[in-house]
Amino acid sequence: MSHVPVLLQEVIDGLAIAFGDTVVDATVGGGGYTRALCEKVGERGIVVGFDQDCEAIIRAKELLADAPCIPHLICANFRKMDAELSVLGIKEIHAIAFDLGFSSIQIENSGRGFSFLHEEPLYMTFSNRPETASFTAFDIVNNWSERDISNVLFGYGEERYARRIARGIVESRQRKPIETTKQLVSIIKDVVPGRYRTGVIHPATRTFQALRIAVNDELNALKEGLEKAFALLVPGKRLAVVSFHSLEDRIVKEFAIKKKKEGAIPITKKPIVPTEKEIQNNPRSRSAKLRIIQK
Repeated sequence: MSHVPVLLQEVIDGLAIAFGDTVVDATVGGGGYTRALCEKVGERGIVVGFDQDCEAIIRAKELLADAPCIPHLICANFRKMDAELSVLGIKEIHAIAFDLGFSSIQIENSGRGFSFLHEEPLYMTFSNRPETASFTAFDIVNNWSERDISNVLFGYGEERYARRIARGIVESRQRKPIETTKQLVSIIKDVVPGRYRTGVIHPATRTFQALRIAVNDELNALKEGLEKAFALLVPGKRLAVVSFHSLEDRIVKEFAIKKKKEGAIPITKKPIVPTEKEIQNNPRSRSAKLRIIQK
C-alpha cells in the first residue's frame, strides 16, 4: 500500500525552501514529505528525518536511495531532535515540517492495533518494539481504573460516551482480558447508542485515537517538539504543521499565538485545509489543517 502525503504542495511551497538548505521532516511516516524536501534542497542540501517507527525509517531509506540530497534518517521521536541534530553537528535548520497524521502503511500493516478494522494485538505504540514501551493500550484497558480510562477517552478522544465505554471495558475485562482490537470494538459497539453505532464516523474512532495519544504521549511530545524546532530554526525561516484533530490543532494554534507575541510572523492567518479534489482522492485528508509560522 502506498501512502499519499496530505497538503504536500502547500507545505513545500509554504516553507519557502532554498537550494542547499538544511531541513527537517519531523515525522517521516510514508516518506512523501521527506522525498519532496530532498528534491527541493538538492544535492548540496541536507534533509534530516525522524520517526519512532524504525520500519518507517527503513522504508524511507529505500525511497531516498536515488534522491538528490544528503539524507540523515533517524529512528527517534522528534522531541529528541535537538540531541540528535547535535550528534550530526547541525546547530540550525532552515525549515521543518510536522505531519501529525498516520501513514496508510502504519494504519493498515503495523500489527500493533492502530486500526479498528483489523484483528491485531492492543499495543498502539509507535515503536515497532512494543515490549520496550512503558505501557500499551492493553495495559490501559486491562489495568487502569474505570475513572482513569474514562478521563483518557474524554480528554484525548473527546468521546461523548467515555463513561459508558469505560464501564463496558471494566465489566468485560472481569470476564477475560481484552487482548485484541476486535474485542475492544465489540465492547464499544455493545455499550453506545444505536445511532452512534451506525453514524458516519466509526464508533471506535475516538476511543482508538485517545488510547494511541495516551500510549505515545503525543500531545506533550508535540509541545516539546515545537519548542525545540523553533529554537533551532534560523530567523526568517519557517515551520509547518499539518494536524488532524482539534487537540493537536489547538496546541499548534496556541504555540503560534505565543510565538507571535515574541515577534514571529503567522504565515497562515487561518489554517489551510485540503481542496475538495484532494479529499475525494484521499478521504483521510478531510480533517487536515496546515499552519505555518515564520521565526
